[in-house]
Amino acid sequence: QVQLVESGGRLVQAGGSLRLSCAASGRTFSRCAMGWFRQVPGKEREFVGGISWSGGSTGYADSVKGRFTISRDNAKNTVYLQMNSLKPEDTAVYYCAARDGGSYYYTRVYDYNYWGQGTQVTVSS
Repeated sequence: QVQLVESGGRLVQAGGSLRLSCAASGRTFSRCAMGWFRQVPGKEREFVGGISWSGGSTGYADSVKGRFTISRDNAKNTVYLQMNSLKPEDTAVYYCAARDGGSYYYTRVYDYNYWGQGTQVTVSS
């Protein structure tokens, strides 16, 4: 079992940066592939970035590639999402997700077993 708590979301101006954190509890975090998703009202939850359990494989949605970076610190049971050059269309609730096992990264909602409660990111123009 893994519990996830996101933090770091806030209001930021376009062009600015934010770093989201996801703190995990549970003994199996280091064996979990992790992902970040986002959702706006009325739309489906969409993949943002993913990372394998070792951190050796990462992947991103085309909309954030080159601007966002996912990383993890298994010693701290934490995964991060560094977001640079933010745009108003990045406004959403951002969710952290964990998958039991995973030597790669995963892009689909149903690939993941555990979810955090979300953190709001608002980018003003």
